[in-house]
Amino acid sequence: MALWKDSTASGSGLTGTGVSGSPPPRESAPANVAPLSAEVARRVGKERTAGGESILASGLTLEGKITGSGNVRIAGRFKGDVQIDGTLTLESGARLEGQVKAGAVSVSGELIGNITEARQVDLLQGGRVEGDVKAGSFTVASGARMRGKVEFGWEEEGHALSETGTGAL
Repeated sequence: MALWKDSTASGSGLTGTGVSGSPPPRESAPANVAPLSAEVARRVGKERTAGGESILASGLTLEGKITGSGNVRIAGRFKGDVQIDGTLTLESGARLEGQVKAGAVSVSGELIGNITEARQVDLLQGGRVEGDVKAGSFTVASGARMRGKVEFGWEEEGHALSETGTGAL
């Protein structure tokens, strides 16, 4: 039996039938998942796909493989490969151990593994990558750390140079 305030009944009583009142609004996101930072939200907003967003909440540990066309946000720990068409977001405090292929990658947490294909990679403040990165564009914020080889700005076919970009940080 659902209880909510009946706006049509006299007085301020509660009704359990739900016939004349409407149910209370539902929350759109779990309370234990931190909201996206303004910088990440701005970048990720451009990459939204029809598949929606899947979230691995903080405090959870999962092992396996993630594939699909939607966006994935990890706030907990994941061990396995990720291959998605959308955006992969690693929140601060998150840890991913595995290989990544994604449309865009945003790292505020820790990634141990290679990013082999991405249009855009953002290594945000406090983010850490141990592995090689190959992307169309690569952005590093102050306070980020990386150990590995980086290639960016190269076209996929024929390796025509659009801007220089092989280096190690």
